[in-house]
Amino acid sequence: MAAAAAARVAAALREAGALRFGDFVLKSGRASPVYIDLRGLVSHPLLLRQAADLLFQTARDAALEYDCVCGVPYTALPLATIICSENQIPMLIRRKEAKDYGTKRLVEGTINPGETCLIIEDVVTSGSSVLETAEVLQKAGLKVTDAVVLLDREQGGKARLEECGIRLHSVCTLSSVLEILQQQGEVAVEMVEKVKKFIQGNVFEPVAQNGPAPVKRLCKELSFSARAELPGVHPIAARLFVVMEKKQTNLCLSADVTSSKELLQLAAILGPSICILKTHVDILNDFTQEVVKELRTLADRHEFLIFEDRKFADIGNTVKHQYEGGVFRIASWSDVVNAHVVPGSGVVKGLKEVGLPLQRGCLLVAEMSSQGSLATGDYTKAAVQMAEDNSDFVFGFISGSRVSNKLEFLHLTPGVQLQTGGDNLGQKYLSPEEVITRKGSDIIIVGRGILSASDRLQEAEKYRKAAWESYVSRLGIGAEDGKQASFLVNKQS
Repeated sequence: MAAAAAARVAAALREAGALRFGDFVLKSGRASPVYIDLRGLVSHPLLLRQAADLLFQTARDAALEYDCVCGVPYTALPLATIICSENQIPMLIRRKEAKDYGTKRLVEGTINPGETCLIIEDVVTSGSSVLETAEVLQKAGLKVTDAVVLLDREQGGKARLEECGIRLHSVCTLSSVLEILQQQGEVAVEMVEKVKKFIQGNVFEPVAQNGPAPVKRLCKELSFSARAELPGVHPIAARLFVVMEKKQTNLCLSADVTSSKELLQLAAILGPSICILKTHVDILNDFTQEVVKELRTLADRHEFLIFEDRKFADIGNTVKHQYEGGVFRIASWSDVVNAHVVPGSGVVKGLKEVGLPLQRGCLLVAEMSSQGSLATGDYTKAAVQMAEDNSDFVFGFISGSRVSNKLEFLHLTPGVQLQTGGDNLGQKYLSPEEVITRKGSDIIIVGRGILSASDRLQEAEKYRKAAWESYVSRLGIGAEDGKQASFLVNKQS
């Protein structure tokens, strides 16, 4: 059965042009010798039905018991539809985004809490998309114990899903498809070996924790480079993950200075030590477009992202103009901006109209580091939901801790100093170790701790090393092995 299924899948993939070999650049910038895209199956009705039949047969052979079926959006939706229609099984549809009107539901269909839902997927790499769908279904009161996939790329997704309590059943694996195509003379032996080597060198393996996990998570940790390859990761997040791993820095400098000359000096001197430079251009006494043009050049040279800390908080139409025009023309030079969620989803939609075509990204303020902040509880939950509903533009949060289990999202935490404490204006300070290791954040934002030092570069390096070692410790690698571990990850990149 397995060999016959692999042969049928191989033939279908080749006929639909869904499996290609050569040199491809993935979203994170990593080169891959194989590219799989099953979206084109919808234009081949016979092949689509064959794939659906194979998925149903795999579930039946495994003697799976379930009450309803849900396909991972969007490629698996037509597959799930055929399975349910042909076999009279109730189907559910998971939305990627909740609508602003009507029921605002994320799951469409008749939901009977306590029933078991089988997830259908086309391709599994890391298992992230299956986990996202499972989480939505579980929040709706359903049980998720199994998922069936047409093609397992054998890059760690099965093991990761099992760690999260979901058994993965595959019609076939990429290795079995490769062997069939090689036997048929469709693919050269050299290419098969090249792809197998790529698979082996790019396995998404969560690293075991030493002792109890300090932060409640759906699954164990993945390295930054592994998170860059997750299917649903935003391009800005993928780029940032790669930069952090390459430079071994998860330090964001908060350049709260009033002189353009000082801003550019900071960028030039501290650029190699940081992954992000956070600006407040509205406090510059001598702002010009030439300043941000030079800043952009320094960012490209030293490989860091620019984050204008504008904290947009108005209606959609207003923030759209604030972002695109005015004196600062922020969208033209800043990779990242942020926004409060107080105005509702309109603030994100307004920013997205401008930023999405420019391939920019947005962070939502989910928590704040100031004493007495109201950004807690339901406010934070609303921020997370808004991010999930707009993940094509929002890629993370400004927060004091990890507020979302989705590994595609980044968490940036302000109010960090080497010594904990506070100031007389209500700012609370936490250490890099507390923020990264215990609270599960990804990036520390440091301003006065560096700017007030006599030797800013030396101080920045202290923060960089403290934050990076905390990240390495969180992975369970051990600080003394951090450099080697990061090198191995980069070598596989």
